[in-house]
Amino acid sequence: MAKKRSVLPVIKQVFRTEEAVHNTSGNESFDQVLARARFGRRGFLKGSSSLAAASVLGMGLAFLTDSMKQNGGAAVASERGLSFKPVTKNIADTLTVPEGYTARVLLATGDPIKSGVTPYKNNGTDNDFEVRAGDHHDAMQYFGMNSAGTGWEPMGSDRALLCINHEVCEDLGFVHPNGPTEYGPESTAARPQIEVDKEVAAHGVTIVELTRQGSTYELNPDSRYNRRITATTVFDITGPARGSAMLATAFSPTGEQTRGTLNNCGHGYTPWGTYLSGEENWAGYFHRREEDAVRTAKEVTAFNRYGIGSETSGRYNWSRFGATDNTDLYRRWSVNKTAASADQDFRNVANTFGWVVEIDPFNPNATPKKRTTLGRMAHEGCWAAKATPGEPLVFYTGDDARNEYIYKFVSEAKWDPKDATGGLAAGDKYLNAGTLYAAKFNDDGTGEWLPLTLSNPAIANYPEYAFADAADVLINARLAADAAGATKMDRPEWGGVNPTNGEVYFTLTNNVSSSSGRGTQTPLDAANPRFYADTKGDKTSQGNVNGHIIRWRESGGNPAAATFNWDVYLFGAQADADTSVNLSGLSDENDFSSPDGLWFSEATPGLLWIQTDDGYYTDMSNCMMLAALPGAVGDGEAKMVTNKAVPLNGDSDQTVQTYAGKAVNPTELRRFLVGPRDCEITGITESPDGQAIFVNIQHPGENSGSATDPTQFTSHWPDGGNARPRSATVIITRNDGGKVAV
Repeated sequence: MAKKRSVLPVIKQVFRTEEAVHNTSGNESFDQVLARARFGRRGFLKGSSSLAAASVLGMGLAFLTDSMKQNGGAAVASERGLSFKPVTKNIADTLTVPEGYTARVLLATGDPIKSGVTPYKNNGTDNDFEVRAGDHHDAMQYFGMNSAGTGWEPMGSDRALLCINHEVCEDLGFVHPNGPTEYGPESTAARPQIEVDKEVAAHGVTIVELTRQGSTYELNPDSRYNRRITATTVFDITGPARGSAMLATAFSPTGEQTRGTLNNCGHGYTPWGTYLSGEENWAGYFHRREEDAVRTAKEVTAFNRYGIGSETSGRYNWSRFGATDNTDLYRRWSVNKTAASADQDFRNVANTFGWVVEIDPFNPNATPKKRTTLGRMAHEGCWAAKATPGEPLVFYTGDDARNEYIYKFVSEAKWDPKDATGGLAAGDKYLNAGTLYAAKFNDDGTGEWLPLTLSNPAIANYPEYAFADAADVLINARLAADAAGATKMDRPEWGGVNPTNGEVYFTLTNNVSSSSGRGTQTPLDAANPRFYADTKGDKTSQGNVNGHIIRWRESGGNPAAATFNWDVYLFGAQADADTSVNLSGLSDENDFSSPDGLWFSEATPGLLWIQTDDGYYTDMSNCMMLAALPGAVGDGEAKMVTNKAVPLNGDSDQTVQTYAGKAVNPTELRRFLVGPRDCEITGITESPDGQAIFVNIQHPGENSGSATDPTQFTSHWPDGGNARPRSATVIITRNDGGKVAV
């Protein structure tokens, strides 16, 4: 057996792969625009420049205001306020909800999803994750079911299918008896097959049927719908990239199928009742140890842009066991060129990951599909705009890594409500043809959608990479967005469309790094305007430490429009931060850091839930969830953000103009939930009547010092005592039976 490793260094090295930066494009920044066309980088409103600068500020705000008027006027915030008592920040190892509410664990890592499966021992000895809930619960979606139990009923509150993403398998190895054997990108040791198989099976998606029991829900273990989709499940590849030579592997020489889905993070759902799941940090899973010279220049460029180096064993070393096997189960985790042609090895297998996958929860026999029209990247999720008969469908997605982009897909087919029960066939109709766009956020509060097609001269003539065809553009969507000139963002994560006015919100979690962070290696711009220092203990972080939430209104209220207007809804900050950091006026009842999950209620229109995945404010509070009643784009003002000692400005102050939503108060934004220690709050859905919400608690105890010594666990949630911590889905209800947040 291989030598045991020290787990903590590997966690820091491989878990936060979304924080790595692989965007070295020279897209023009707002900082460069300012230097050329507006005002000097050193200071603002100084000397003779003050009048001109003030005029520019006024024109920018007037332009935004006029645009709002042309689009029918900015919607006003709801007159109602949030009524629950705000939860106080805390670092207790418990799940805290407001007075008058109850939270109950529904399904935790390892729990059985079928009858006859033994209860989870939580000591690492259970090896049948094909019939148990996976690990690292992330996004999820409630699908109401009709009374007959045969199909989707959007308003069904008595029976439902719940789809749950499982992002990774715990790096500390709580699922193994003695923790994992040695693994990590630098390790070349083989791993036991039993460990590899368990970790592979713990990834993917869980689908379970729920039945209402009084005010809550119970899992139906006898449902024919209960199943796992894992990193071994066969997927069809669809859309323009299907059949591309760049997707050919020994498993599917024609490039029409692949095996497995990985790092399933954010989600979405379609107007025809299917589940969408985003493959996020898939690139870190692949083994590659070869000289760049054995690959083409284009292959090396693509590997570098997606973060697959030439001296890595992959996150879990899953391919190491495969050195002696003759199947695809283990060899497929190696992208080395080992045979005479691509249809004899797995050199292209990484190209079959990084997609949005579509699953029909109501058809267990249907092969799930990877939709290549939505581009290949570190997808967080995929969120649909309101479907309008006779108009194209629109989906938004984000690439969750520092300095990456926000995207929009517009279908070629026009929506026909008759397809509302069409299953994956409807997906073929609407998701296999259309146009993918990347967002450019201009410095004046406007924006534009840049088409990622070869008809765009910037892409067709891109000197850094010669795109061969439409499939190449989608397989290398990051490179296409580089070429088009999209705006680098501070880790685009979850998105959501406000059902009351159609405006789109996206969380930008943070951008902190001396080698790549905002203001250090990446210039500030209007849509990502902050650089500041934040100290926790003996560690000081610099950049956009606490993140923000951006939003936009498509021109004319048309989701398929080519232009939009934007502002920043909220800036994360601690309540006592300087006003140049706490730009949204946050107080102790609602201050937060690192927004990640974001979801609009349908049962309570206008209600927005915000979830955090934070490492910078955790000395004051564990990660949290807040409820919000946002207004609309243009309800605030243009602001000048003064950033102190910005490295890219010669360590001098730099002032940036941005557009901020109106300041918030606890009536419109307040803390609803605080999780247990070291967790991330991620994933939320609700029953159609709004009387129950489902929330995922991911990786409690993430910073534990051991997988086996309870004295080194930082959390024992949800089981308590000396138990190993587990991710879990919880149900939250009001004790009086009313809607959860009104």
